[in-house]
Amino acid sequence: MQDPRPSTAAAEGETATLLAFLDYQRMTLEWKCSGLDDAALAARLLTSALSLGGMLRHLSRVEDYWFGEVAARASDALAPWAWMEWAEEWDDAASIAGDELRRTWDERVASSKVVVDARLAEGPTALDERFSAWDGNGSVTLRWILVHMIEEYARHNGHADLLREAIDGQTGE
Repeated sequence: MQDPRPSTAAAEGETATLLAFLDYQRMTLEWKCSGLDDAALAARLLTSALSLGGMLRHLSRVEDYWFGEVAARASDALAPWAWMEWAEEWDDAASIAGDELRRTWDERVASSKVVVDARLAEGPTALDERFSAWDGNGSVTLRWILVHMIEEYARHNGHADLLREAIDGQTGE
């Protein structure tokens, strides 16, 4: 499998570096899920409820939460998450076609990028802006959200490596 991800080494400055690493991690998930049919996206290891389709669904929700609800200051949970308990998206994904899972994830990433671009356009202190999180029980900065999303993707991309190898033997960084 040819690695489609760009190098992050050319990024200069804190903001560009954060965005480059987040895009790199997003592209890693896309790469791990590429070329798989619905059954392969729903495949699970015997000891885990994780699937690649579940990761697409979960990370769509995480994108919506941190960027759509927190950074964009949406007053309510975005659909369809408003009716869904956290962690239900993993099982919910098995009933959704792979093309729809990919399309939803692509749309959520694109929406997140619009929010981040709008926040960054507010000026040089944009990374330090604080946002209410966890139902008002804490606050985070845009910098924290970007670093957290890099961590969130990196953790799940490790899972994706194992799942992809179990599905068809494909491996890669």
